[in-house]
Amino acid sequence: MHEGEKKIIITIDDDPIILNQIMSILRDKYTVRPFTTGEAALKFLDGNDANLILLDCNMPGGMSGFDVLARLQEKASLKSIPVIFLTGSADGDDELTALDRGAMDYLLKPIKDGSLARRVALQLELQSYRNELEERVLEKTEELQDANRKLLERERITLDLLARAGDMRDHDTGEHILRVTSFVRVIAQDLIDHPRPGYEMTPQLADDIAEAAKLHDIGKIAMPDHVLLKPGKLTVEEFDIIKSHPDAGAHFLEAAVAKLGTDDLLGEAHNIAIGHHEKWNGGGYPKGLKGEDIPLSARMTAVADVFDALTSERPYKKAFTDDDAFAILYEDSGTHFDPYLIEVVRRHEQDFRDIRKELNTK
Repeated sequence: MHEGEKKIIITIDDDPIILNQIMSILRDKYTVRPFTTGEAALKFLDGNDANLILLDCNMPGGMSGFDVLARLQEKASLKSIPVIFLTGSADGDDELTALDRGAMDYLLKPIKDGSLARRVALQLELQSYRNELEERVLEKTEELQDANRKLLERERITLDLLARAGDMRDHDTGEHILRVTSFVRVIAQDLIDHPRPGYEMTPQLADDIAEAAKLHDIGKIAMPDHVLLKPGKLTVEEFDIIKSHPDAGAHFLEAAVAKLGTDDLLGEAHNIAIGHHEKWNGGGYPKGLKGEDIPLSARMTAVADVFDALTSERPYKKAFTDDDAFAILYEDSGTHFDPYLIEVVRRHEQDFRDIRKELNTK
């Protein structure tokens, strides 16, 4: 409705005399649309707007006022139109019923000109306030959502930079975490597409796990360079130091949670950091967890991490071919790796190969 246009009042009453009286009271200030049946008024409202409805309670031979009100309440676009009930009955129960079912006001017949005009003006003013309030709430909600999106994006960028910083301590580039994240996404999408008890996955959880997988080796920030970057074989003592990086990563993330509060992403990041070197048969570290006691996100990341480690060149080894790396994963199914996740990998060998090709540097 444009500024300056008259507001539209729908009036429904089976008595033409009442309809004429209402029109004479309101037509100077409003556009009044009279109807003698609820069915006709509802048909009009299917394709037209209205700002207020004056509704007779008792209309013999067709829909009653309560029937019309019920239909109005069923449709969101009509439910918001204020309704004033008109009745010749002073029955208090009818008044309460009308108000309980969504009417905004209740007016007794015979109608007094001044009373009707004031009630209509009041309801239209209140509706205007409600609409303005809803618009302001919507604006504030959109502003808050935008601020939350920017904050979330800032957090994701910060986590990504942190993950890359940790990754580049023992890799020439940060592409290891990109490949691991991509492998994890492939596994997660398969779990979404093929639901299975114990492997429940939603799109939001899949995204959280993939993002969290970037931080799987964040504990390596605490590892000394002479051990982490050693080109040759590690001694037993040096390997024990390296084996402490899951605990270091978990402690790092626990400190972040203590300051920021927990959320799904940080929770999965903690699970992955502490659990991605655990083995299905209990022979991993640092806790020796076994089977499904290992968090699903950590089991997924373990598969992705090992596949990328096998197919990547390191100072202490040459890169395995994709075929050899797959063979090792399949051989270690049920010992190192969750056997069902290895089935998932078998279904997506080509996806893994394509990711390696696209993101391979060495």
